[in-house]
Amino acid sequence: MAPYDDSESSGGEDNEFTETNVLLGYASTDANGEEISRLGGYPEWLNPAKAPSAVLAKCKVCKDLLVLLLQLNAELPDRFLGHERRIYVFACRKKSCRRQEGSIRAIRGLKISPEAAALLAAKEVKEAKPAKEAPVTPKASDLDLGQALFGGKPAAKTTGAPARSNPFASSSAGANPFAAKSTPSVNPFAKPTQPPTPEPKKDDPTPDPVPSLTKSFAETLSLNNPQASQSPPPPPEPWPATADQPEAYPVRWLSDAEYETIDPSPQPLPPANVQIDISDGPAGGGGGKEDKEVFESVMDNVFQKFADRVGENPDQCIRYEFAGQPLLYSKGDKVGALLHVNAEAGAKVTTTGAKGLPSCGNCGASRVFEVQLTPHAIEELEIDEDGLDGMDWGTVIVGVCERDCQERGVEAGEAGYLEEWAGVQWEELTVKR
Repeated sequence: MAPYDDSESSGGEDNEFTETNVLLGYASTDANGEEISRLGGYPEWLNPAKAPSAVLAKCKVCKDLLVLLLQLNAELPDRFLGHERRIYVFACRKKSCRRQEGSIRAIRGLKISPEAAALLAAKEVKEAKPAKEAPVTPKASDLDLGQALFGGKPAAKTTGAPARSNPFASSSAGANPFAAKSTPSVNPFAKPTQPPTPEPKKDDPTPDPVPSLTKSFAETLSLNNPQASQSPPPPPEPWPATADQPEAYPVRWLSDAEYETIDPSPQPLPPANVQIDISDGPAGGGGGKEDKEVFESVMDNVFQKFADRVGENPDQCIRYEFAGQPLLYSKGDKVGALLHVNAEAGAKVTTTGAKGLPSCGNCGASRVFEVQLTPHAIEELEIDEDGLDGMDWGTVIVGVCERDCQERGVEAGEAGYLEEWAGVQWEELTVKR
């Protein structure tokens, strides 16, 4: 039994089992009232009449449409009130595409209610406004105040900081901080006159009005979006009819879920320098396949922990904990190297410089772990398959935007879809001695 951090425990030392914050999902042929969360089948979108672009679910290797592994109801009302969320995980059926990047992909579907969108838009605008500063009294020498009051000439400001303007005010002469052309100073003591209208340059486009609360949720979020100036995405590709899609895996409903319980008594792992003879035959005392599996476990304590934890609840198909910590299958591959430092430290897996999940490609925020598939899901999905030449991943880890951002240009009440990070850890093919 792999040791586990007691900080995840909700009970005392006298408890027979320790309950963690990880929600385990189990598959069944009986829906038991479940209508969304399942393995296999064809995807059901938030808006049945409007599917996402098929580009999001195409294999990056062969360019064919992927098949659904997981569809998950991921609503979190305590964290994202008014957000209707779904997670989709797809995989390529072709053997030639396995173990290649882009053969497994993840999509986050999101529909935000108008009420939730209005509240978030107001929050974003409030955070975008500059903080109020204490008024600064300018020096008389800077304003030439004596000449302005007694000499009959307007005050001419020659030094000091430029006057502040409200970035959320309506666009008018001398008020838009993004205007390419400045306006002449105005005498505060002269009679009010109609300000001259600056002639726009032909080469300078007229600046767009600054977003207000009447604008869409996605447009308001773009105020703090460092990638909002990117070129527009390509036009959506129609989703093919069911008859034109690859054969789907059988449906297995995730109708049973419970929080993970594990045996709190730790079992020490074998030391990393243990030498094991895995040669076949009596001379080596080996048992062939059994010794090979032991050798792999010794060489990778992370895999040993994975096997022990999953072995506590062997029928689990998914592990869910938003902003939690995934259970790594190995530390020796690309995904393991990316996340292993965080996992060993017991920290939340998120974007942390060179280590951790890549940032959200839509809004630039950090990504966090949300859900992962475990090996028993393969057994459920391939229950009708002949032979053993099927999927060979150890786990599929999905990381999502921690802000749960919406696709650009999607209005409140409409469904949007964004690709999220899918980290695949494959089974080991060879054993290094």
